[in-house]
Amino acid sequence: MAPLSFKGHTVVVTGAGGGLGRAYSLLFASRGANVVVNDFNAAAAQKVVDEIKQAGGTAVVNASSATDGAAVVQTAINSFGRVTILINNAGILRDKGFKNMSDAEWDQVIAVHLKGAFACTKAAWPHFRNQKFGRIVNITSAAGIYGNFGQANYSAAKMGLISFTKSLAREGVKYGIGAIAVAPVAASQMTETIMPPDMLANLKPEFVAPFVAAVCHPDGPNASGRVFEVGAGFVAEIRWERSKGAIWKTDETFTPSALEVAAKLPPNAQATPPVRFDGKTVIITGAGAGLGRAYALMYGRLGANVVVNDVNEQGATGVCKEVEAAGGKAVPVVCSAEEGEKIVKAALDAFGGVHVLIANAGVLRDRSFAAMTEQEWDTVIAVHLRGTYKCAKAVWPVFQKQKYGRIVTTASQVGIYGNFGQTNYSSAKAAVIGLTKTLGFEGRKYNILCNVIAPSAGTAMTMTIWPKEMVDAYKPDYIAPVVGFLTSEDNTDTTGRLFEISGGWAAETRWQRTGGHGFPINVELTPEEVIAKWETFTTFDDGRATFPATSAESLQQIIDNFENKAGSVIEDPEDSRLVAEAKKEVPPDEEFEYTERDVILYNLGIGATERDLQWSYEGHSDFAALPTFGVVPQFPASSSISFGWLPNFNPAKLLHGEQYLAIKGPIPTSGTLINETRLLEVLDKGKAASITSIVHTKDKDTGRLLFENQVTVFIRGAGGFGGKRVGSDRGPATAANVPPTRRPDAVVEEKTLPSQAALYRLSGDYNPLHIDPDFAAVGGFDKPILHGLCFMGFAGKHVLQTFGAFNDIKVRFAGVVFPGETLVTEMWKEGSKVIFTTKVKERGTIVLATAAATLVNGDAKARL
Repeated sequence: MAPLSFKGHTVVVTGAGGGLGRAYSLLFASRGANVVVNDFNAAAAQKVVDEIKQAGGTAVVNASSATDGAAVVQTAINSFGRVTILINNAGILRDKGFKNMSDAEWDQVIAVHLKGAFACTKAAWPHFRNQKFGRIVNITSAAGIYGNFGQANYSAAKMGLISFTKSLAREGVKYGIGAIAVAPVAASQMTETIMPPDMLANLKPEFVAPFVAAVCHPDGPNASGRVFEVGAGFVAEIRWERSKGAIWKTDETFTPSALEVAAKLPPNAQATPPVRFDGKTVIITGAGAGLGRAYALMYGRLGANVVVNDVNEQGATGVCKEVEAAGGKAVPVVCSAEEGEKIVKAALDAFGGVHVLIANAGVLRDRSFAAMTEQEWDTVIAVHLRGTYKCAKAVWPVFQKQKYGRIVTTASQVGIYGNFGQTNYSSAKAAVIGLTKTLGFEGRKYNILCNVIAPSAGTAMTMTIWPKEMVDAYKPDYIAPVVGFLTSEDNTDTTGRLFEISGGWAAETRWQRTGGHGFPINVELTPEEVIAKWETFTTFDDGRATFPATSAESLQQIIDNFENKAGSVIEDPEDSRLVAEAKKEVPPDEEFEYTERDVILYNLGIGATERDLQWSYEGHSDFAALPTFGVVPQFPASSSISFGWLPNFNPAKLLHGEQYLAIKGPIPTSGTLINETRLLEVLDKGKAASITSIVHTKDKDTGRLLFENQVTVFIRGAGGFGGKRVGSDRGPATAANVPPTRRPDAVVEEKTLPSQAALYRLSGDYNPLHIDPDFAAVGGFDKPILHGLCFMGFAGKHVLQTFGAFNDIKVRFAGVVFPGETLVTEMWKEGSKVIFTTKVKERGTIVLATAAATLVNGDAKARL
C-alpha cells in the first residue's frame, strides 16, 4: 500500500518529552503532521521539537499539565488552526505497597493519567465533532489490565482509561471520532526504573509508534473501542470473555451456602455447615437502600455485626432498624465513602473489629460527553473510585494485622464494556476493577481476598432507566448471596477475580488475547506493515488465543519476540575467511506443517503408550506434545546446512555431537511453522571440525518463536582450515553439567521396543542407519541403531515425569543405543537445573553425558 501521509493533520501528544511520547511525535511529524509536543518539562519538549524541525517537520511546545487540557489543545488551535489526533500519553509513577501508599500518591497518579485524559479529550471533542473526524489514543498498561503488585494507583488509573475509551467510541461513532486503547511495553523514564537494561534494549518505543499511527490514519483499520497490547514488535488485541456462568433458583434457598455446591433447580442445594458470619463485622458503604440494604439484611440474618454507611441519615438508620428487627446487630455511619477512616473507626468502636468490606457506594451523573461538566466527572470519580480506595485503605492495616480480611468492590457492566453518556461512571467502575485486581495480588499473603462484582439489579440508580418489570426481576436480593460467599471464610482462594451477577445468575469475566503477530525486531517497523497484518493479530477464533491473568504472563509473548530477527549473518571476528564466507551462505527458510497425528507419532516414538492418553489420544483434555517435540520441526532445516566448503568433507565421518533445545512457550498440537537456519559456530579441532548450526522455529502466522535448536556435529578428517579452536560460552547450550558426587536424586528405567527405531523415524528423519541392516553394517554397527534424538526424548520424558516441565534441555551423545535395550536415566536436582546421565543397562554404557534441563518452576519440589 502507499505510504500513509498525515499532511494537513495536527497531532497533540501529551507527555512527549521522551520515551513513547517522543517516538509518537517524531513519527507523525515524519509523515507530514503538525505536532504539539506537550510535557511539563519544557526543556525536554523543546528538545523533541528541535529534532522534528531539524528533520524538516513542524512542531511546537506546550508545557502545561495534561490536567489543563484546554490549554494543551488551545496551543494546537492557535498554532495550526485545528486538531485532528490526540494521544493521551502523559503519565507518572508513584509505586508503593498499598499499606504505605499516601493519599497524595494516589491522587497524583489518578489526576495525571485519568483526569488528564479526560481534560484533554474534553477540550478536543468539540473540534472533532465539528469537523466530523477525530482520533483519540489512550495509553493504558498491562498493570491496568491485569493489576500489579505495588501499583494500586497506577492500575486503577490505567484500567479506567480502557472503559473511558470504550464509552468515547460509542459516543464518537456518529461524528467520525474513533477512540483506541493501547497498552505498550517500551523503554521510557517510567519503565527504566523497574526493568533491567538488557530487556529495555529490546523494548524500543519505535516498535509501538507505527501501530499508533496506523490506527489514527483516516484510511487505517477501524480500531475504535478496542484494546491492544504492543511491544518489541509483538501486537495482539485483547477483549473481555465471559464464562457461561451458573443459574440458581431465586427463592429462599438462594443463600451464600447455595454457592458451595452444584446449582440444582429446584431447590438450591446448601453447603453443610452453612455459610455464617457469627462474630464477624461487615462494613457496607452506600447501604441505605438498594443493593447495600440487601447486603445488610443478609449479613444480619447470618450473624454478622453490620456497619451501615450512607450519606442519607434516614436511609442508614432505617436499614439498621430492619437488621435489628430481624435479630441482628447494626450501627449507622452517616458520611461519604471517602471518609473511610471514620467508617472503620465506627466499626472498631462499636464491635471491636472489622473483617469484611463491601464497597458499594455510588452516584450517577449521566451526560453525553459533549455536555458533561468537570464537576460531574469529578463527583462520580470521587464517590466510586476514591471512596473505594479510602475504605480499602482504612481496613487494610486491620486486615493485615489479623491475617484475615475479605473485600468485595462494585464495578458495573458499563465499566467492563463502556456505555453512551456514562464516560465518568464507566471510567470510575473500570478503575475499581484495576484497583481490586492489584489488591488481590497484594493481599493474598495476608489472607486478604479481594474480588470485584458487576451487578445488574433494580436500585435507585437503575429505576430511572429500567422498566418496572425488569426492576422486579432483578432484585438486589439476588446479588447478595454471591457477595456473601465471596466474603466468607468458606472462600479460601478466589481473589482478584471479576464476576457479573444478576437475577440468580453469575459468571466470571476474564481477558482473552489473540495469538497476535510478531514483527522482526532488527528491522524498522512501519504503519503499512501493521495494517498488512491486521487480520492476523485481531482474530480471536483461530485457535491461538491465550488468557493471560498477570502482567508477567502478558509480557512473556512480548519477550519471546526478542529472538524474532530477520535473516542475518552471525559474525565472529575469530572466524577464518573460509568460515566467514560459509556463514554468508544462508539456507532458505524451511516450512514445516504438522497435525495432531504427527504429535502422537512423536510421543509414541519416545516411549509413550496407549496408557498415556494425554500423549497418545488427541481427544484427551490435556493432550499435548512431549516437550522434546521441538527437535522435530528442525529436521529438514538443520540437514539443509551445507558442509561442502570444508576440506576433505566426508558425510560418512559426520557424528551428531550435541543438541540443545530451548522451548519458548506452549507447544501447539498442530500448525505451520517456519525454520530459519544459520551457521552459528565453527571450530577447527586440527584433524576434525566441530560445527554448530542454530535453527529458530517460528509460528508462520504470528512470527512467534516457539523453539531454538543448536545442533553440533563433529566431522572427522575435516580440520585444518584455521580460525577458532575453542568455543564460546553459550550458557545452558554449552554448560559442562558435571553430575554431583552424591547418589542420584532419582533414577528412571525404561525398556525400548525392538521396533523403536522404525517407529521414531516416522517423525521425519529417514536416515537408513535406523532401519536398514546393510546400511548399518557399512557404518560399523551389527544392526540398526536408535536415533540419538530418540533416546534424548526418552530422557527428557523421564525428567518431565520426575521433576516437572522444563524450558530447555542439552545433551552430548556419548554412545549408541540398539532398539530393545533398556535406558537408565540418573538425575540430580541442582536448584532450577536437573543434571542427568543416561546409560544402557544391558551394556553399562553411557549414551547421554553433560546433560541437563532447566525447570520451568525453578526451585519447586520434585514430582517424585
